[in-house]
Parts: sequence; C-alpha cells; structure tokens
Amino acid sequence: MGGKKKLSLKQMERTAKKKDKSQKREKKSSVTPSERKAPEITPPDLRNEKVISEIKKMKALTPYIVASRFNLRLSVARDMLQELAQRGIIEYVSGSKYLKIYKPHD
Repeated sequence: MGGKKKLSLKQMERTAKKKDKSQKREKKSSVTPSERKAPEITPPDLRNEKVISEIKKMKALTPYIVASRFNLRLSVARDMLQELAQRGIIEYVSGSKYLKIYKPHD
C-alpha cells in the first residue's frame, strides 16, 4: 500500500541527466533508411580509364577497400578484383580462402 517514495534532489538530478543522455543518443543515431545509401550491385565499367587510374593509385587492394571506395557489395568487389587480375591490371600478392590481397601491376 502507499504511494511512490519521494526522491531526493540528488536522485532527481541523476534521473534527469540519464534522460538527457538517452535523448542525445537517439538524435545522433536517427538515420532513416531513406537517407542511408545501399551498396550497388553493378560494378563500375572496367574499361573506363578513370576507374583503372583510380585503382592503380591504391597501394593495396582488398575486396573491402574496393567495396567502400566504389560503394559496392563485397561479393561484387571480389568478382571485380578477380577479373582485373585475369586481365593483368592488378596482381595477386597473398591471402587466404577468405581474403585476397592484390596490388596494382607495375
């Protein structure tokens, strides 16, 4: 029985600070799905000199680096790197089953 216990001034200050912090976090992370840009499925044209020169400027090439640079999905970036290696534009350096590292051909 009885009502809710009355909070002290210090306790009221703490709860107010917690509410402010949680509201600030919500404002920071409130990116709507329409604002977020989805990665593309189609790779850029590999015959385009701009794309080739952009790739040749990079020191090391991994699927993640290419995917973030050209806004691609990782699977598309991986396929793109394999095709560039077959053409002789880049060369395979090392890697494992899950990660391949390439470098621009000299």
